[in-house]
Amino acid sequence: MKKDARTPTVELKGVVKRFGKLVAVEKMDLVIEEGSFVTLLGPSGCGKTTILRMIAGLETPTEGDIYIKGKLVNEIPIHKRNLGMIFQNYALFPHKTIFDNVAFSLKYKGVPKPDIRKRVEQALEMVRLPGVERRMPSQLSGGQQQRIALARAIVMEPIVLLMDEPLSALDENLREEMRREIGNLQDVLGITTIFVTHDQREALSMSDKIVVMKDGVMQQEGNPEVVYNYPANHFVADFLGHSNFFDATVVSREENQCVVKLDNGTELRVQHPGDWEVGGKVELVVRAQKAEIAGREGNSSGPEMNRFLGKIKERSYMGGEVSYFVELGNQTILHVIDVSKGQPLKEGQEVSVRVPPEQCGLLLKEESTG
Repeated sequence: MKKDARTPTVELKGVVKRFGKLVAVEKMDLVIEEGSFVTLLGPSGCGKTTILRMIAGLETPTEGDIYIKGKLVNEIPIHKRNLGMIFQNYALFPHKTIFDNVAFSLKYKGVPKPDIRKRVEQALEMVRLPGVERRMPSQLSGGQQQRIALARAIVMEPIVLLMDEPLSALDENLREEMRREIGNLQDVLGITTIFVTHDQREALSMSDKIVVMKDGVMQQEGNPEVVYNYPANHFVADFLGHSNFFDATVVSREENQCVVKLDNGTELRVQHPGDWEVGGKVELVVRAQKAEIAGREGNSSGPEMNRFLGKIKERSYMGGEVSYFVELGNQTILHVIDVSKGQPLKEGQEVSVRVPPEQCGLLLKEESTG
């Protein structure tokens, strides 16, 4: 999907949106580059949909400016912004044929009939639904209806494609299929795309850049690998993946790694970039997928540092992976997600959990992580 372009297609400069006393978006600065796929990620009520609606022209910023292709659009109505939009509920006209649904905006703009037919056929080909022009939306499955919504959005050859939770109404298999479909289509067409979701898997698998939101404030932006592996704060680490958090103190530091001591006295070696101060209070982050679990007798080799001993309190078998909750003592629970093909371990079994130094993360200790 990656176009190595640096030309901004959409820019938000100091954008604020208030609804009465509620601040929905606070001082948002964002650059979305041409041809990129950018995901606004966060829980319900974090401001991501409000940002999308302001870019679309459905809401007006309380403060700040929005630019599309370098042009200030704050006062430009939605129908003059040349944007494609796809929503969760598809918004197809139930009484119109598929052809008329896809052609609606072209007819509205006065495109000649021969061109309309050609562009509708091309759009349906792109979403792999040729020949359905005469059907009604009710004759198509949910996944097919979502493809029609996609065809209707791209038929206008928009500058920007805006997508608000477009896959949330689909079952998991269809969601996976549509993720690939949207990614492949965006790759071929090169349309700058802004995608809103609360689903971390969608964000990680589809995006060139992820913008993590909380309470109307951007928490972090960056490519999926950076945001996942180097979260800016507790919220990002917790929201983007399954993480364990431990309060710790830095006890020694070398060039590219340091040793931290947990409150229970356990010491771990951590290989994580940063200017960590000896004696400083930090938060150790251990991704559930990055910890290595084995029966205590089967994981005794190697150094004892970076190793936890405990007992499996709960487990959840999920086919391709097993989720373990390991009790370490003092009611501390370590979550481990194991994707190995070995025989699943049993509840009550004593285990050893190793966390490689390069898989440990560090965050500065925050005043409150609630």
